[in-house]
Amino acid sequence: MADENDDVQEARAIGKYRDRILSGPVVSTLLRLGIPPLINQLIVIGYNVLDSYWLSLYEEVDVAVPRQVRPVIMLFDALLNGLTAACLSIVSQYIGSKNFKDASRSASRFFTAAFTIGLIQCTLLLTLKEYIFTWVISTPPEIFGDVMKYSAVVSFDVFFNSISFTYLTLLQSIGDTKRPAIINFIGIGINTLLDPFLVLGIGPFPRLGVIGASLTDVMGKIISIIGFTYIIRRSYPELRVRFTRDIDLEWVRLVLRIGIPVMILGLTNGFAFLAQLKIINLLGIVAAAAYSIGFIVMDIVDGALWGLSGANAIMVGQNLGAGNNERAREVSYKTALLLFGLVAATSSLVYPIRVNIIEAFAQDPNTVAETELFVRILLPTLPFFGIFMTAMSTGRGSGHTTYPTLIGIIRLWAIRVGLGYLLAFPMGMGTLGVWLSLALSNVVAGVVAIIWIRYEGWAKAVIKREA
Repeated sequence: MADENDDVQEARAIGKYRDRILSGPVVSTLLRLGIPPLINQLIVIGYNVLDSYWLSLYEEVDVAVPRQVRPVIMLFDALLNGLTAACLSIVSQYIGSKNFKDASRSASRFFTAAFTIGLIQCTLLLTLKEYIFTWVISTPPEIFGDVMKYSAVVSFDVFFNSISFTYLTLLQSIGDTKRPAIINFIGIGINTLLDPFLVLGIGPFPRLGVIGASLTDVMGKIISIIGFTYIIRRSYPELRVRFTRDIDLEWVRLVLRIGIPVMILGLTNGFAFLAQLKIINLLGIVAAAAYSIGFIVMDIVDGALWGLSGANAIMVGQNLGAGNNERAREVSYKTALLLFGLVAATSSLVYPIRVNIIEAFAQDPNTVAETELFVRILLPTLPFFGIFMTAMSTGRGSGHTTYPTLIGIIRLWAIRVGLGYLLAFPMGMGTLGVWLSLALSNVVAGVVAIIWIRYEGWAKAVIKREA
């Protein structure tokens, strides 16, 4: 009788999201789940834009520093991405099938694994940073010292991010996207207020430059962890997230089956972006700055992707767990079309004012001209990137991650790195060849992704349902 009462209590805590996900109107449910993280992502983008702006006021070339470090973070995050992909697939499908006890057990397993991975990654980045940026990436000497300072602080951000992202994934698996967005909003709001003071040394604060920019990122992760911990313990006590030794071989096999393709994609992404960045760095500091500033514009347009693609993964996972296979396919296809339209609309709004945005971060005429070329070529292809992101989130929700991973590898290595190098150097096109390869990679990946979403046999659960 006690077990039955526990099940009822668990169903009340988690099931309020589950029922809407399984039977509510697809588009409105997608928007209900996706808009809070979408707003949160827009706030993150706003913070990153301001962060880059303050760095440009500190030293114009320092706007390129975070973009130098980002591919390395992608490489170190590969294990975490694989782990959280498995976490979302497994926990959301257990919730969809009303197996709340196994959902709780898996939550603690994922937390334990993420904590350990984050600690190892933090130590490795602190130890290897000088070798990475000297020999692997060939960071331009004008910004090498600041890259060393920035990456040292960001090492700790890697650790805290592993914990924060795991908590966020657990809450998303339930369908709770609103309160995590509020927590992140609070953290980013504090970061945004502190950023100019720490970067530029306003008032009693020291003038820290890139160290100040990275310190605020670490503060944000700590605030998020505190908030997520409070939400889970207060609202979902059945998800007893704690350290555990209860990790069996069957669970590990399932996690590896789902996570290894995502981890491989993360590793290949990281190495591909390192190779791509090395190509760009070999073309000089103007190309490196244009690449960094251009992606600021791309991030503004891409804001809709991260919220709505995450909502797609939640809905796909829970519907497959409940046996609603055709509804899961419908969710994924409609998400792809919706994201294509939203990103196309945003691109149309940004395109006429692209030069105005660029000139907020660069005054050098050569940098402005190179960045404008980058944006003019890449911006029209971003709607196709939206379709590719839908395929990635569909893989995360369904647990069928192999084909999206293959699409991602081809997109980066064959087109961005291979073709980009060929066009830039042997064919003598320089930066134009690199920018063209970036654009082509989005189009090819988007076309292949929509075919996979519409026609391939991914729409089936990976967990075992209780009899």
